[in-house]
Amino acid sequence: MRSNNPVFDRSEGFNGQAAQNYGNQAYPAGGQGYQGYGQQSPQPQYQQGYGEPQPGYGQPPRGTDPASWNYPTGQALQERMTIDSVVMRTATTLAVVVVAAALTWVAMPQEYLGLAWMIGAFGGLGMAFAVSFMRTVRPAFVLAYAALEGVFLGAISEVYQDIAQGAVTGAVLGTVAAFVATLAAYKFFNIQVTDKFRKFVTIAMFGFFAVLMLDLVLSLFGSAIGFGGFGTLGLITSFVGLGIGILMLILDFDMVEQGVRAGLPEQESWRAAFGLTVTLIWIYINLLRILAILQSD
Repeated sequence: MRSNNPVFDRSEGFNGQAAQNYGNQAYPAGGQGYQGYGQQSPQPQYQQGYGEPQPGYGQPPRGTDPASWNYPTGQALQERMTIDSVVMRTATTLAVVVVAAALTWVAMPQEYLGLAWMIGAFGGLGMAFAVSFMRTVRPAFVLAYAALEGVFLGAISEVYQDIAQGAVTGAVLGTVAAFVATLAAYKFFNIQVTDKFRKFVTIAMFGFFAVLMLDLVLSLFGSAIGFGGFGTLGLITSFVGLGIGILMLILDFDMVEQGVRAGLPEQESWRAAFGLTVTLIWIYINLLRILAILQSD
């Protein structure tokens, strides 16, 4: 089933369409011979006497001494994407977000918070589009996105904390709780992601984002509708955004599982980490707004 998520759509493996291409192939180190996800890389040749390689990723013939599993120079196998590699890359990306946010909060003077907000928000948005449309993900771009979003979150969190004490702590804890609860529901209830579900979530996500951008543009001319405000409409909008964020998490979990099942190269863990980071930031912002609006009332 093909994904409509722009983050994962660049890789066929995340769509479940490249499983047979990745299922039993090995990738040479340094990406030599790796010409896109749909093409198989040349199989490494084992030392004479080992016989034919066994099925599976990087498995020499049975009965051989692991110490003798040697390959010719330049033919070392590249690792594949795993759940552990996704967790590690996601943790690294989120750590950059947290550090950048903390530095912005502590070091940025009050009079420059607006500038930091603009640079982080629009810089992060541009970097997000760049990463989303990369055929081969580049970790440096993912980390740059995380740093810019950290600047944005640090500035906006300080502003919201002044409006409602404890809103930031509540939003952080709520984001963690939403992630854990959604993951548990996804696994325990064996939630199946269909094409219709993907299309619905994708349309809702882009529609929601477009409405907020329209409201932002109108606010520059003093004609804001109120979707991004602190009134009742703003509260309803934030709850809708939170719901969409939860659905996006389900899509992310499904895409990661498909990527692991397809045997994508380990570098694709960065794409998965990027997608999860985008969703968690989305959830955090909406929770922050909900708490701030409720406490300001």
